[in-house]
Amino acid sequence: MSRRLSGRFARVALAGIIATLTFAGAARAADYPTRPIKLVVPFAAGGSTDIVARLVAEYAGRDLKQTIVVENKAGAGGSLGMEQVARSTPDGYTIGMATMSTHGSNPAVYRKMNYDPVKDFAPIGNVLAVPSIFAVNPQIPVKNMAEFVALAKASPDKYSFASPGVGSLGHVNIENFMMLAGMKLLHVPYRGAGPALNDVMGGQVDAITDNLSSTLPQVAGGKLRALAVLGAQRSPLLPDVPTYIELGYPDMGTGGWFGLVAPAGTPPAVIERLNQAVRAAMDNAEFRKKAEDVGGTLMPTTPQEFQAQINEALARYAKVAKAANIQAD
Repeated sequence: MSRRLSGRFARVALAGIIATLTFAGAARAADYPTRPIKLVVPFAAGGSTDIVARLVAEYAGRDLKQTIVVENKAGAGGSLGMEQVARSTPDGYTIGMATMSTHGSNPAVYRKMNYDPVKDFAPIGNVLAVPSIFAVNPQIPVKNMAEFVALAKASPDKYSFASPGVGSLGHVNIENFMMLAGMKLLHVPYRGAGPALNDVMGGQVDAITDNLSSTLPQVAGGKLRALAVLGAQRSPLLPDVPTYIELGYPDMGTGGWFGLVAPAGTPPAVIERLNQAVRAAMDNAEFRKKAEDVGGTLMPTTPQEFQAQINEALARYAKVAKAANIQAD
């Protein structure tokens, strides 16, 4: 057989192998899922991320006709859980709950990251936006944000803000606000949002920014005064509190979100099936009601739209971290 003919046969054989593998992969994707799916939550049980994940697990699982098992893998500001997802087999049976921290602020402030927020993941879709609020102890003599900014500008570093820790989303968001407003507050970092919130209510620290779901009871009880909402629109739970955008600070963004990602290399057909299941969950009236109860706003997106949101968050927080010289180990 001539060398030309043997080369041609080799190419035909290779094409046949590729076609067979492609068909087999498509067949597996069409059957997906055939066993339970693991949903990794990179934070402890009971928090906002965990609550949203369990909602998704319950209602998207119904559409997939499979159990979605939530696994909490907390540590390093969410990095440990996201690393686990990134290193998992890309077959759709391990997915993760991404947040503005894991795919926005953390990559901007942590010196070492064991995952790349873009290259190591395939976006599935955004799920829910949960706004945060800027609140002060009611003993601070202000009724609105304009008065607070004026007070802080008049006495730099006199007034303080609490955060869950150096480099946390709460820290970076207020650093961003200080730059935009031209004021300087004293940063008091804590080890977690709970202690930070308690000391603001107790008057040891003056201000804080935290998830609406965490702070709403304290605002309703008069232990905190809400001055701004970090969200795309006012929260129906706090209709009298303006957004940062309304206050003239559009570069604060539109608040945090919770979305789903899979390991890079997960078949597109599997990603699409998961996206369909999440959208089906959002169409469920019970799901919508439970989302509203935690102050959430549904964010149905395509995988491509969610990737664009991730890219926007990464760019914003990289700019803030550089300008404010925020770094964490």
